[in-house]
Amino acid sequence: MPTAEQLQTLVSNVTEPFTGRSLGELGMIRDTFVNGTDARVRISLPTPAYPSQKELEERLRERIKMAAAELEPRIELHSTVRGKNTGGRVGLNVANVIAVGSGKGGVGKSTVAASLACGLHSFGCRVGLMDADVYGPSIPHMMNAEGRPAAEESTDAQGNRVMRMEPIDAGGVKLMSMGFFIDPAQSVVWRGPMLHKALTQFLSDTQWGELDYLIIDLPPGTGDVSLTLSQQVGLAGAVVVCTPQQVALLDAVKAVDMYQKVNVPILGFVENMSGDIFGRGGVQQAAEQMKLPFLGEIPLNACIREYADSGRMLQLLMEENPARDGIRDVCQNVAMQVFSELVRSPSGPTLEIL
Repeated sequence: MPTAEQLQTLVSNVTEPFTGRSLGELGMIRDTFVNGTDARVRISLPTPAYPSQKELEERLRERIKMAAAELEPRIELHSTVRGKNTGGRVGLNVANVIAVGSGKGGVGKSTVAASLACGLHSFGCRVGLMDADVYGPSIPHMMNAEGRPAAEESTDAQGNRVMRMEPIDAGGVKLMSMGFFIDPAQSVVWRGPMLHKALTQFLSDTQWGELDYLIIDLPPGTGDVSLTLSQQVGLAGAVVVCTPQQVALLDAVKAVDMYQKVNVPILGFVENMSGDIFGRGGVQQAAEQMKLPFLGEIPLNACIREYADSGRMLQLLMEENPARDGIRDVCQNVAMQVFSELVRSPSGPTLEIL
């Protein structure tokens, strides 16, 4: 019978299905235990949205049984969200900050950002959603959230008194948006410096608390906002949203180039409004040509519009509907690409949130 140490060595060589790397290399083995024929292996999954639990369990049981058929293994899976220290200059306590952007408007970027936040929340993750589209904030409407964020005085790390805002809670997802501070019919006419200041305040002056993921809905294009974010926080990566038609793909390529210039990892492409009038598969082909991950497709389905228009994005992920599975697949792929990027480029301090 193997000892606990021998069992750990044995399962360390098991390949994780998504990344193709060993569990030992990924640091996913928490501990092992052997007592007679009883054996226990505790695994730290990198996210509650982990997509391959059954396959991983089967691989572990098969490896253990091949080495010691008498053992009765018990596999325990626990989620531990890991990420780089994203605090940057603003002191966030967030494992992973994810930017959601596009090269042009009208591709459903805000819908995808809200879907990603709600989807990760539905898996049990602690999620914040920051609406950085100052000129066209739509997140409050989609999330059926209103009211002005409360402000309270606190003390920063240097002992200075500062005013911090409490994010609006929408069914467990923490929100911050310019839409909470202006009338819905009011326009925002700002130059770059004021935009930079507002985004910095949304990041640093908001009591986000401990989060697994902070999703940032960017404005369309390749302007100041992405540069500001890359300077202020350590982004886990960017999700590029695109529709299948060629004209949208041309702008998406520019978005990729912009993220690369500011050293933001590209987590991959999402094909939104897939099917019918826009066609299907163009984004996946572009991703393959650029050797970037394809995160999945979200169908052109009326139920998404209905849920978004009625402020029920959280329910879109909780209820049975034709779009639910596609969105959940995208969420799981994004979460795993974040982990894969961390494994590929582990430089810098890391943050682990249990």
